[in-house]
Amino acid sequence: MGKTALITGITGQDGSYLAEFLLAKGYKVYGLVRRLQHRLDLLPGDLLDQNSLISAIQQAEPQEVYNLASQSFVPTSWNQPVLTGEFTALGVTRLLESIRIVNPKIRFYQASSSEMFGMVQESPQNEKTPFYPRSPYGVAKLYGHWITVNHRESYGLFACSGILFNHESPRRGNEFVTRKVTYAAARVKLGLQKKLPMGNLDAERDWGFAGDYVEAMWLMLQQDRPGDYVVATGLSHSVRQLLETAFARLGMDYREHVETDPGLIRPAEIYHLRGDYSKAEKELGWRPRLAFEELIRLMVDADLERLRAQPISARAGETPR
Repeated sequence: MGKTALITGITGQDGSYLAEFLLAKGYKVYGLVRRLQHRLDLLPGDLLDQNSLISAIQQAEPQEVYNLASQSFVPTSWNQPVLTGEFTALGVTRLLESIRIVNPKIRFYQASSSEMFGMVQESPQNEKTPFYPRSPYGVAKLYGHWITVNHRESYGLFACSGILFNHESPRRGNEFVTRKVTYAAARVKLGLQKKLPMGNLDAERDWGFAGDYVEAMWLMLQQDRPGDYVVATGLSHSVRQLLETAFARLGMDYREHVETDPGLIRPAEIYHLRGDYSKAEKELGWRPRLAFEELIRLMVDADLERLRAQPISARAGETPR
């Protein structure tokens, strides 16, 4: 009989790709949602409510739990630092404690983040690089990371953290910079907007494909021993390169359409992130497949197709970003 997995944040980008990946492997997949929807195998649950988490785990009886739910948009974390802490930090504790209460044999995956490195102490960053988070989100993720390590070492739980660097796809939310750029490029091409306000164009990130990264999550829980792994491409690109690639895909020069908005610059910026995934490659046999340029072109094409499929009235009614 196949395994059963419970995914928090199943309606998000990573959750949807992971669900598809596990279903293809014959898993029975349950998703945790904050409000019950009329769909098969979705369970009501909230990272703010431990009783709901205990109930969901009892109902699903999973062998594996993947915690992908959080307040995940970095700029929002400055406006809502307490809520970010409740979801992204303490929510991990509630979930781990629920597993410990219901069935401590469950294997647990925590979605950690490259934002924990923040003001980087070395480059590229690996599992031993010191953390220096630069946002309430990064701080909350760091708590979630260390409470996962603590439960592994204190209670013997099979608990892993994937320190994932930025990972994108056509399913990425419009508020994230890659999707903001690819969506705007498509709108400019169709004459739906003229300008794109942006913050720091020199910030560099290690961008990969979300569809590749969910395989690494699964591989972590198939090992003999739990551990923490950096998941990245080993390459970094600037926001400027992102803009250049996206607009060039549609035959445009981004410099004609992008304007700097000081209000979009972070209170504490992270200037450079680049991950060293050699441990994941050695121990998990994992490596990224989709290159940065291919990823951005894929996202631009998807956004252009979406917009063209919409009625003209709906396109015009959208608020430009």
